[in-house]
Formats: sequence, C-alpha cells, structure tokens
Amino acid sequence: MENMRKLKGHVPFGYKKEDKELVPVPLELEALEDIKQAVINKQLSLRDGSMWLEHKTGRKLSYQGLKNIIDNERLGQ
Repeated sequence: MENMRKLKGHVPFGYKKEDKELVPVPLELEALEDIKQAVINKQLSLRDGSMWLEHKTGRKLSYQGLKNIIDNERLGQ
C-alpha cells in the first residue's frame, strides 16, 4: 500500500480512485511511459500518442493532457 497517493482533485492518468486514495494502474502507466518516449523521440505526434493511449487502455487522455504530463516531467514537477 506504499504506492498509493492521496486524492487531491482529479484522478490522473495511470491511477484509479479507491475510497479516498489513488491506486496505480500498471497497464496505463506502462503505456504512458512507452508513448512519452515515442513523443519525446518524435516517433509519434501528441495527437497520435493520445489516440494510441485510448486504444491501448480504453481511457481517454487529450493531446494537451499528454503534453502537460511530458512537460511537467521535464521540469521535474
């Protein structure tokens, strides 16, 4: 249970809400890592990466949301 995060606002991609805590979803987190690298390496556009994530996981993430995740990680936030 050490991997759980407290819920503050919306549920981020790669997590699901259980009670009042966020629980990681390994399939979503792995897919997100793959897509982030493909976008950073310019193998996929943000829009294509966003569509691929939805196809792979069944959960929507906008291209802007994907960009925000990548940018926040680059800035160390």
